[in-house]
Amino acid sequence: MNDADDRGVPDIDRIPEGPAAPDRIGTGERMGDPATVPDPAEVEVPDDFREEIERLMALYPDRRSATIPALHAAQARYGWCSPEALRQVAAVMQVTPSYLSSVASFYDQLNEQPVGRRHVFVCTGVACHVVHAKRVYDAIAEEARVTGLEDTEVREFECLGACDMAPIASVDGRYIGPLDPSDAPEIVASIREGRTPLPGRGLEDSDYRLPWGGRA
Repeated sequence: MNDADDRGVPDIDRIPEGPAAPDRIGTGERMGDPATVPDPAEVEVPDDFREEIERLMALYPDRRSATIPALHAAQARYGWCSPEALRQVAAVMQVTPSYLSSVASFYDQLNEQPVGRRHVFVCTGVACHVVHAKRVYDAIAEEARVTGLEDTEVREFECLGACDMAPIASVDGRYIGPLDPSDAPEIVASIREGRTPLPGRGLEDSDYRLPWGGRA
């Protein structure tokens, strides 16, 4: 454990050396010893990605405050927080991959396994649950399945934090709602065709209004 860079982060078992060394995150990639800060000279990081991480770190007095934005940047670039992506971020931020993995594993929107390039998160938190969000999720998941929607992850999400819009879903980060199971075909079709799903019903849409009046 690196005392200077990982205070408060619990020790983890070291990955043994050799060709039979287990993979910590369930892929065929190796990221070296995840409990050691990578040597920047030994990690190849694309120049534009390095510059992006450095820009994010410069926004905060403590470089660790840039951890979540940097992980989102890695996921946007590679599709998921792979061991190699974590190693690249760790080399630039000078923290350990194990620290980054501990953060990534805590947040539902950060993936340590390969997922689709498109994302549909259906909120099933308490406020959405009581207005039958599970039915919305089931309808979208089934529509995606029967129509063969590819490269898209559809899953339940604990809470999206926009309870006034319940039941709500996030489609590639765009909050839409309130939703009904009957919206599923249009949502899936818009993803397939590259259109904005449900125009006028997104939180950031200029003409968005809740059914009972006002904005969320």
